[in-house]
Amino acid sequence: MDIQKMMEQAVGASGSPSDEDLALIHRWTRRALAAEELYVFRANLCDNEIDRDGERFTRAALETLAGLFVGKTGLFDHSGKSGDQVMRIYAAEVVDDPARATKSGEPYASLSARVYLLRGGENEALVRAIDGGIKKEVSISCAVRAVTCSVCGRVYGREGCNHKKGEAYGGVLCHAVLDGPTDAYEFSFVAVPAQPAAGVTKKKQKRQESGAELEELQRLAEDGRAFRAELLEKTLRAGAIAVPGIQRAVLDAMCRNLPTGELRALCGTFESQAAKSLPLKGQLIWNQTRDTGENEGFRL
Repeated sequence: MDIQKMMEQAVGASGSPSDEDLALIHRWTRRALAAEELYVFRANLCDNEIDRDGERFTRAALETLAGLFVGKTGLFDHSGKSGDQVMRIYAAEVVDDPARATKSGEPYASLSARVYLLRGGENEALVRAIDGGIKKEVSISCAVRAVTCSVCGRVYGREGCNHKKGEAYGGVLCHAVLDGPTDAYEFSFVAVPAQPAAGVTKKKQKRQESGAELEELQRLAEDGRAFRAELLEKTLRAGAIAVPGIQRAVLDAMCRNLPTGELRALCGTFESQAAKSLPLKGQLIWNQTRDTGENEGFRL
């Protein structure tokens, strides 16, 4: 899954690079640059706090992202334009704050990156904007392999998970856990409207579907709806036999919103019970024992 995560108040200490910074920066430059040619700053790219979309990175995910983001470029508003490439991450690390706990009860941790850009020309306006606190919100673009439910541990919204973000179940706040980063694309300065509390927002990138793909998805959706309607009807009929006296409307209300996997399992249980309660046999029944001559097995 591709995601973007925006971080408010993300830019930290800035200025001229140290000798250690220069050594790391020169891994990405074609020639050795002098300290006065460069401007460096720190940016908190993301953290393990539950965000406004009810999702969070694991600390292990932050560690993986720290390695993936080194060498990645910095843009403006995720434009993807080469002309907007003015910054590059030359180091990244996970910073722990044991004195601060997240909403999920874990020690707070953030992904801190060190970024460099060239001084002079149009970049001087960006340097002034960073120093003046105008440019401070950043957003990352990356991909993760796993999105699981904090309550049941299943893939969030699938595999029978019907928990809702923001609601508590047995004292556990439901949210989606992002883990297993597979790639880091870039980070950007973005404009974020003023919000009441420091935090993050994130939006999923929408995949462009072709006309043929959309038609196929629509066909699969129609097939799925037809299958579920048939499965629900089978469950209601078997349930009426397995549980005598239950009203169809009551049974329908119990079954209609069940995940398909659970509905299929319930239908099987009802059908097994119904077979025991009301065994059905044909009118012509062959007697398995030797014929007595009275043709009992064929008597209507």
